[in-house]
Amino acid sequence: MSKEIKLYGFNNLTKTLSFNIYDVCYARTKREKKDYLAYINDQYNSERLTGILHHVTELIGAHVLNVARQDYEPQGASVALLIAEESLASLDPSCNGGKITEAPPAIQRESLVGHLDKSHVTVHTYPESHPGNEVSTFRADIDVGTCGKITPLTALDYLISSFDSDIITIDYRVRGFTRDMNGNKYYLDHEITSIQNFVDDAILRKYDAIDINVYQSHFFHTKMMRNEIVLNDYLFNMDAYELSPEERRNIRDKISREMIEIFYGMNVYGTNEGVFE
Repeated sequence: MSKEIKLYGFNNLTKTLSFNIYDVCYARTKREKKDYLAYINDQYNSERLTGILHHVTELIGAHVLNVARQDYEPQGASVALLIAEESLASLDPSCNGGKITEAPPAIQRESLVGHLDKSHVTVHTYPESHPGNEVSTFRADIDVGTCGKITPLTALDYLISSFDSDIITIDYRVRGFTRDMNGNKYYLDHEITSIQNFVDDAILRKYDAIDINVYQSHFFHTKMMRNEIVLNDYLFNMDAYELSPEERRNIRDKISREMIEIFYGMNVYGTNEGVFE
């Protein structure tokens, strides 16, 4: 709704954005896979993730009150943010002021949790590889839940650009209702027909995107996959120009197959032509 609604009391609508990305990488040897996982662990450590969520809270109009973070050995991190929709003059003295606290170790996983005064932000990262597959993946799951007038959709462009996003799955849903001064109920307080409306056109041109929306339930679902494979962007410690045309073609096929499987949620087996389970 383009015109701002004059509400009676607090805006009770709950808006939840679930943002899931996959980064795909071709790592041929066991050493390359290990180095790729180490690279991901360094690239998306607790400090970097904290910075990303700080900016997300700025974009959606929230304010960070407190930060606590922890990096694990051998891999992984956890971060917790206390966030308010409105700025506060001082911090609760019971908060730990961002000091690192003891936490149990995690393997091949990073976690980030943010608490808003009426909402939450969470991020988890999952690097993954398998000895029988030369394509490794990195997954990041971000959930932003807000209660009130702010919406997490304004942070979409930033989130997509903050990660090497080859495949993206986005869910957005609005729950509850709020009332205007006359007591009329509103189940949605902003215009939306597709999540793609909130993604920059320059970004959308790089992806093939499909929507599955349930308008009456205020549920919106969008899946996006890179529409062009620039081989050097997917090779770890390799240069495409040093490979033969046949090698480049085979690697491109493996990367494309992995992306299609993840995008459609179906496993491909058998010949290169592909048979779906």
